[in-house]
Amino acid sequence: MTSALKTFAKRVSPSSHLVGLISDTHGLIRPEALDALRDSDLIIHCGDVGDPAVLDVLRSIAPVRAVRGNNDIGACARSLPADDVVEIDSHKIYVLHNLSELHLDPDAAGFTAVVSGHLHKPLIEKRHGILFINPGSAGPRRFKLPTTVAILTIRSRLSLSQQIRTCRNITG
Repeated sequence: MTSALKTFAKRVSPSSHLVGLISDTHGLIRPEALDALRDSDLIIHCGDVGDPAVLDVLRSIAPVRAVRGNNDIGACARSLPADDVVEIDSHKIYVLHNLSELHLDPDAAGFTAVVSGHLHKPLIEKRHGILFINPGSAGPRRFKLPTTVAILTIRSRLSLSQQIRTCRNITG
């Protein structure tokens, strides 16, 4: 197990790690989002946290890594980096809030995945062999978009799988 995983996540099995992805909470942490992230070994918050208490609640489930979003201001913003690199086994995951601010070539930099937020719209796609994931928004509902989180499963050095989880029973 890598030192990053020792530091930031409990071990699931010798070859499987669950990484919960959440974004755009804007100070609201929904019980349905917590339920969807419950089995995570590590949670990555992709920005627009809105309130440091959100990260405290997420830490009650698993260790948390978080980046600053465009709406994070004050004390919350000062404590969060603009971007982050999370390494689990041989996988390097680049984390930022707004994908349009990606100013590096993820393939050349050796990243397996890029995770971001900002758009409030869930997305999973591969571009030139790199997995791009936006978990959508788990905070206040915007437009008619669903309230979602994502789970990234790391099964081996060469295997990643992912899914978007819609937070059910959300009324507003």
